[in-house]
Amino acid sequence: MRTRNKTYFASDLHLGAPERKASLEREKHFVKWLDHIKEDAAVLYLLGDVFDFWFEYQKAVPKGYVRLFGKLAELHDLGIKIYFFAGNHDLWLGDYFHHQFGAEIIHKPVLHTLHGRTYYLHHGDGLGPGDPGYKVIKKIFRNPVAQWLFHRLHPNFGISLAMFLSQRSRAQTGHLDAVDHGEKEYLVLHAREVLKHNSEIDYFVFGHRHFPKLFSLNEKSAYINLGDWIRYFSYLEADDDGVRLMHYPVDGKPEPLRHQGATLTGGDTSDA
Repeated sequence: MRTRNKTYFASDLHLGAPERKASLEREKHFVKWLDHIKEDAAVLYLLGDVFDFWFEYQKAVPKGYVRLFGKLAELHDLGIKIYFFAGNHDLWLGDYFHHQFGAEIIHKPVLHTLHGRTYYLHHGDGLGPGDPGYKVIKKIFRNPVAQWLFHRLHPNFGISLAMFLSQRSRAQTGHLDAVDHGEKEYLVLHAREVLKHNSEIDYFVFGHRHFPKLFSLNEKSAYINLGDWIRYFSYLEADDDGVRLMHYPVDGKPEPLRHQGATLTGGDTSDA
């Protein structure tokens, strides 16, 4: 068995969308990747939107995803630490995943020290300038009263309603926002603002935007977006040597992710 000395990051599977067959194929592929990393993983970060919708009733959760749950339980039993961030599609994460496989549930940006470097971690929704409408909606959805009211709905109706609204929103806005906004990207602007108050951060790691990217913010710090498991099947691998933005193809072995002719790796946060 290989030494467990690596940290892995992934986000944006949106399991449950757009329909069962496509979701199941993604789930099986992701589970295959989890099986691959379990030999050397010490820590796994899931940075949000693992599900297209998630809500935990007192005695019920959305059906399905048993392959993913079983594999995460196996990783936990192997001693791999799991962090599960709430995204904008699964912001109603409760304690189910903590009880089932010991995951630490996180709703806000956090600073973690990994391999001697400081990581700023969050799904990415609601950060930076812009999108005031969503920020208001997020506050409403995170309000305990709103969650209490949704709990009063029967799961058959509540989950169906939420899935319908998610699909309707996707039809209006498009499923992905996989666009490179460069320096105007609001998560980049957020990272630069945070750096004004904490210049010791090495890596800002986000999901949410569905566009895999790694580039330097300055001589020390880098911005990283994990991409997704819908189009890119991308993830971040970190160890004492640095970070590598990787691709796990449906057929084949893991490889450095290439986009527009650039290999997205960065041991010293040099431009990719």
